[in-house]
Amino acid sequence: MSGQAIRYLILPGWQGSPADHWQSHWQHCLPNASRVEQADWEYPDQQRWVKALEREIAAADMPVVLIAHSLGCITLAHWAATAPLHLVNRVRGALLVAPADVERLDCPAPLRGFGPIPKEPLPFASLLVGSDNDPAATPLRALEMARDWGSEAAILVGVGHINVKSGHHCWEQGFAHLFRLQNLIEQRARRRA
Repeated sequence: MSGQAIRYLILPGWQGSPADHWQSHWQHCLPNASRVEQADWEYPDQQRWVKALEREIAAADMPVVLIAHSLGCITLAHWAATAPLHLVNRVRGALLVAPADVERLDCPAPLRGFGPIPKEPLPFASLLVGSDNDPAATPLRALEMARDWGSEAAILVGVGHINVKSGHHCWEQGFAHLFRLQNLIEQRARRRA
């Protein structure tokens, strides 16, 4: 992003991202990367998760790119729908990976408090990466979320929930999506200049 220093802020989903999850790998690989830590990864509370995200964005000393997975994507959408403008303006973009459809019939009970999913467009560049066989969201639902949020979308083939269980430990291929997001951020900045 034109040599500008960026804080990569990683938002894990339900149960967190263990050491062998791609988000943990990225946290160690990307410069200026940190993660939003939640008080309770097993029994998530929407308001507390959103407040934790807001605290991290407020504490950032440089522009922020959010890298969210699963329930982290829904947390991000809730935050963006209610966040104060001065904090929204700190965020340059968001990579939304395998968003969890917390409105689906078979949604685990601890996640249901995150519904309904906000439908407001995100006020920054975003790229949603879903899967055609993700048990947490059908491709159609992932595309609906992308449409609602104003996100560019990519639906990958046969990659499951893009987590450890589906074999995504380092997920080097994911950096191509991060690079695409960075291009979207730069295009948006040029349009506004």
